[in-house]
Amino acid sequence: MRDTRESRLLLVLLIAIAFALITVDIRGGQESPVDGARQAAAAVFGPVENGVAAAVDPIGNAIGAVRDSGERHTRIAALEKENAELKAELGSDDRNRNRLRELDSILKTAGAGQYGIKGAQVIAIGAAQGFSWTVTVDVGARDGIKRDMTVLNGSGLVGRVTTVGPSTSTVLLANDPDFTVGTRMEKSDELGFATGQGDRPLLVQLLNGKAKVKPGDRLVTFGSRADKPFVPGVPVGEVVRVDPAGGGLTRNIYVRPYVGFTKLDIVGIVVQAPRADPRDMVLPQKPKPAPTVTVTVTPTATPPDGQQAADGQRNQQGQNQQGQDQGDTTP
Repeated sequence: MRDTRESRLLLVLLIAIAFALITVDIRGGQESPVDGARQAAAAVFGPVENGVAAAVDPIGNAIGAVRDSGERHTRIAALEKENAELKAELGSDDRNRNRLRELDSILKTAGAGQYGIKGAQVIAIGAAQGFSWTVTVDVGARDGIKRDMTVLNGSGLVGRVTTVGPSTSTVLLANDPDFTVGTRMEKSDELGFATGQGDRPLLVQLLNGKAKVKPGDRLVTFGSRADKPFVPGVPVGEVVRVDPAGGGLTRNIYVRPYVGFTKLDIVGIVVQAPRADPRDMVLPQKPKPAPTVTVTVTPTATPPDGQQAADGQRNQQGQNQQGQDQGDTTP
């Protein structure tokens, strides 16, 4: 297009329309008037993204094994068998080994929390429909995925499903500023709400302004009514900073999430909630402190200088006396 006054006006108009749509979308939330257009876009572009990912992905069978497995109680055993076979097939490729370790970790997390999951691969970062912290995964309505399902990986909470197309879905990540999840602190059970802050730690507002909390304390999801959008017990992160208690009704803390949102690859979508709240069972075990080596030194009593001199003099006298006795007995 030639650089003319009309083309510049058209560009300005398009930019204004884009920002207007973004504003309407953000204010509309889950009832956004552009949600229909978003789903239509997912239906059109999803198969293309899915096809590109399938063409370059050598480990797609591993994720398919997770996605197409049967009942929850037989799922873990079947996946472990498939995983063992894939390890033998894939050999020593570094990338594949890393992804298999990630798949192992997801299976352990699902087993610890008794979550029924569908495996998925991240095939696109960000969404063409907006500027949120989102990813696109290669499962959709045909795979039983629905809106407001919890998404996790082997480290903890990834996000929740916001848009579902026939073969792909959009996941809003937990570090997005529009993301909020109820949390519960390990052991103390203090409740709060975590909000994303992009590449900064999550901001958690504790409901108890006098709650005792310190860096290193850990949090899990509290769970939602009917387990949507969040199932309980999913690890969220670890406290890194605590605002001073100001006597208010709430208290702010800052939490480093367990999940690395910039390096997502394989995730699990919870399609079946646990029968009981796993509480803190899904949290990783804390490392045991290294044993402290104790060395005990027993001090030797040292006589005073005067006593040392007296002892030396007596020893010398004894030696002289012994010499005299020997001289007296010499024939």
